[in-house]
Amino acid sequence: MTKVAMIGAGVMGSAIGSRLLDEGCTLSFFDVSQDAGGDLAGRGGIRAASPAQAASEAEFVFVSLNSADIVEQAVFGDGGVAESGGSDSLLIDMSSIDPGRTASMAGKLRERCGMGWVDAPLSGGAPAAREGRMTLMIGGRPEDVARAEPVLALLSARRTHLGDAGAGQTVKLVNQILCAGHFMIVAEAVKFAESQGIDAALIPDALAGGRADSAIMQEFMAKMAKRDFTPTGRIDNMLKDLETVQASSFATRTAMPVTGLVSELHRMLVAGGLGPADSAEYMKLFDLGKE
Repeated sequence: MTKVAMIGAGVMGSAIGSRLLDEGCTLSFFDVSQDAGGDLAGRGGIRAASPAQAASEAEFVFVSLNSADIVEQAVFGDGGVAESGGSDSLLIDMSSIDPGRTASMAGKLRERCGMGWVDAPLSGGAPAAREGRMTLMIGGRPEDVARAEPVLALLSARRTHLGDAGAGQTVKLVNQILCAGHFMIVAEAVKFAESQGIDAALIPDALAGGRADSAIMQEFMAKMAKRDFTPTGRIDNMLKDLETVQASSFATRTAMPVTGLVSELHRMLVAGGLGPADSAEYMKLFDLGKE
């Protein structure tokens, strides 16, 4: 059986770990919170005391964490993956973090212990992870990506190798640019339809198959129309990615006026206490002043 480790057992890490267990892998995992990963432990996953311990016997070490700083600490800090990693193992980072930091850490890890690094940020969320139908944007050396292919195939329906370490993270940022803008415009369209006396929940069927159709409209327009705020993701996580986009675009003087506006709207929502909220709660911007 393939031995894997999971560093980060939050919503996404647990979903990825669950899928790997379903596929017959043996799993060790680590999370700084003892409350995280209970479902993995209940299904045979082994809780480790540190990232190094989790990674010590694993062929593939998966990472799913919220920021580049946390990833760096988990890999290179005391008790980090680098302490037990080697050329016989491979780190697969499924976090969404800065591409430049990713490339730098990949080089540092290989120099430190000979361990390869593949960045494989995802699209599709926890439900897609559990069902093995995620979309993965992949960066890394060709030989490392080829080595990761069999285990990544357990998790995803689509995988694209886009270049060296950091390339997957760059394309994940492109994904986030498109998704964030689309979420916001769908919410705006819902409000416009309502102002004209139309039940916006009917619109996805009406526009299905046309040029305006999209997965986000199909999944979220009726949800927004019903003010169904059941969590499927977090607004503050989207803002984190948009801020990475902005920092990168500033460095290259790339004009991104639409993304800039969308970023500021996300910043308003987070400042208003909606950071942990679902994307459907974008509707609260358009419901301001509603009696």
